[in-house]
Amino acid sequence: MKEKLKITDIARETGLSISTVSRVLAGKANTSPAARSRVLQAARLEGVMNNLSTGRLLLNSLLVFAPPRAFDVRTDIFYYKVIQGISRALEQHEVRLRYCALDENDSDAALFLARMNQPQTEAALLVGIDDDRIHTLAAELHKPCVLINCYDRRMRLPSVSPHHQLIGEFSAHYLFEQGHRNILTLQCLRRYTMELRMNGIREAWHAHNLPFDEERHQLVVQGFGTAESERALGDFIRRCPPAQRPSAILAGGDFMAVGAVNALRQAGLRVPQDVSVMSMDGFNLAAIHDIPLTSVHVPRDELGVEAVRTLQQRLLCPDAPVGNLLLNGKLMIRDSVRRIRDNKNHSAVQRDGLYD
Repeated sequence: MKEKLKITDIARETGLSISTVSRVLAGKANTSPAARSRVLQAARLEGVMNNLSTGRLLLNSLLVFAPPRAFDVRTDIFYYKVIQGISRALEQHEVRLRYCALDENDSDAALFLARMNQPQTEAALLVGIDDDRIHTLAAELHKPCVLINCYDRRMRLPSVSPHHQLIGEFSAHYLFEQGHRNILTLQCLRRYTMELRMNGIREAWHAHNLPFDEERHQLVVQGFGTAESERALGDFIRRCPPAQRPSAILAGGDFMAVGAVNALRQAGLRVPQDVSVMSMDGFNLAAIHDIPLTSVHVPRDELGVEAVRTLQQRLLCPDAPVGNLLLNGKLMIRDSVRRIRDNKNHSAVQRDGLYD
């Protein structure tokens, strides 16, 4: 009865029908932007928003900005899957999803403003956009906006990202726990998120009181592809004296791990008997050749779901504190990492499939 009285009060205050107020508060799409704005403003004053279910997304239209490569599975499978996750998260809502390609660093501010100022743009998600100017514009437009895998350095916009530094630290720590002491990290550092992973890896070295030598323990490539990683690691192995050869390779992605396995085999080395290989990715391949890959799953599909949930909270409570949600990775133990000393705290390599 109390809820009906609130709806009646809002209808009387806004001059709209009870059915219109009910449709707005139910998150239905068949209401005008002007009516929605009036109802939501009155609902906040009446305290109705505090009691609404967080399952309701009070939007008709949502705009997703992302780098151009994110819309092609062949050029950036990670962001492509993130966008698919957003789409799946919206399936239960009557929300029109629209897209706009935007460069991640040197973004077209005029294009961003034009799309954001369209009447049908009620809220936005920014995927991997690092341009501070865009973040400033997004904050000043006063439309709900959530960042994905990037963050606002001025702390005005909420964000959802993988916890890159902890993922790097955890991955290296796992290899140390398996007895490895000479670990080579094969990494692409083209974005600050990968630098965060390297910071975590260095922290793991320091936590084990071991010196990290960039010449011996870090191999940097320009991309995440197989061929470049294979060439780079092949050259490294040829230059490296056998006594200094790493016992484990920690790759920044699955396709990089493929290149690592190829290079090791070409050098006559077995995986994992001679050199272990581990990936920080774990989505793109169920196995590397005939070797199931031990990996840390970096959150990907979950980013879209959590970003939509964060957006829901902003719509219901626009004055709530803004923060950054960091999602942890998940360890998948398979056959590509060999234990070289006993450790009772961890289970042995298991044969469960990556997607079992």
